[in-house]
Amino acid sequence: MVWIHGGGFTGGSGSGPGSAGDAFAKQGVILTTINYRLGRLGHFAHPALSTEHPEEPKGSYAYMDQIAALRWIKENIAAFGGDPANVTIFGFSAGGVSVHSLLTIPAAKGLFHKAISESGGGRDGVLTGRPISKENADPLYPVSAETIGIAFARKHKIEGTNAAALAKLRSLNVEQIVDGGQEADSAGQRIYSGPILDGKLVIETAESAYKAGRQANVPLIIGNSSAEIGGAFVSNASTKEALFANFGDLEAEAKAAFDPEGDKAFAEVLTKFNTDWVWGEPARMTARAFVAKRAPTYMFQFGYVPAANRQRSPYGAGHGSEVSFVFNTLNARWGASAEATPEEKELAKIMNTYWANFAKTGNPNGKGLPVWTLYDNQKEEILDIELDGKAVVKPDPRKARFNVIEKAFKKRERLQLRGGI
Repeated sequence: MVWIHGGGFTGGSGSGPGSAGDAFAKQGVILTTINYRLGRLGHFAHPALSTEHPEEPKGSYAYMDQIAALRWIKENIAAFGGDPANVTIFGFSAGGVSVHSLLTIPAAKGLFHKAISESGGGRDGVLTGRPISKENADPLYPVSAETIGIAFARKHKIEGTNAAALAKLRSLNVEQIVDGGQEADSAGQRIYSGPILDGKLVIETAESAYKAGRQANVPLIIGNSSAEIGGAFVSNASTKEALFANFGDLEAEAKAAFDPEGDKAFAEVLTKFNTDWVWGEPARMTARAFVAKRAPTYMFQFGYVPAANRQRSPYGAGHGSEVSFVFNTLNARWGASAEATPEEKELAKIMNTYWANFAKTGNPNGKGLPVWTLYDNQKEEILDIELDGKAVVKPDPRKARFNVIEKAFKKRERLQLRGGI
């Protein structure tokens, strides 16, 4: 199994107690955790860089690193007792986005055989690929990666787009390139691009590939937490009425799906909307694309919140809540101040075993585990880790919410085809 860490492509690491492989090793799995370049070291474009060696892929050096790691594993893992013909990639957040990308980048084909994306989205618009050179080529990313590179150079008083400008960029030290992790300058102009569509390495977004059935045909587990994020992540609406008004002619359906009795707090509605828009419905879209190719597909939602945290997190589990359960590293959880409860230990054992079984066979099920059924487009059954930590397989309770969001996405696509939103 190959773990790809999260961190928004600007932070994180493959090391640390939270992603230690002890529990996987006890299950007969060899775990490899990798690092990849971050920030501008991982994603950067500039016209002078594109002009130099135009035959080479440019932009997403983070993905080049991930692919290089997978090639190394293919060539060397047998020396560690691993099977190069049975490699599973799995990642969370930016690592989950990376899984989507590796599933659809031609250069990654054949380097892995199963995939797990945790809170990785799947649709265009969230860390999914900015055009390298054409302005307004994508309404979700109207500023190209090269233009952002020019803005970064200008911040360091480097003008022009010729070889001399490139030489000055290369003279910057690593502290200046990392720039304290700043993604925008003092005027608010973006100076970090995130993942880039360069047309050679990254030739299309994952959503584009899924719609055309061009992804790797491998078994998939995909899912997210139940309350990933609150606040104005997707919508700047400050009331329920303003949020629902954003749905236009779908307003009544959105109200019925997200607030059927009209009595939910705005914070809860906004949290569920953000979670479903960015992570939940895109995961379902992805699952459906894999089912269409007859690839074994399993979908989950992680909703467990420790009893002591339920007043602070009343709407469900936040971003990354499942990771320590997947690795069965509960004592390494951020802010963990107490020994894990027996119920938590049992849940961690269940999830770690599901992931290990899937890596071995493409099927997460095994003795002593609740039967996790294959996802299909009729029953739409998922593994739902409920608020109290019970693992229940049932029809997806988010279906109505996902349906209205799917319609909103399709409406957005039609508007894009007409020239923008």
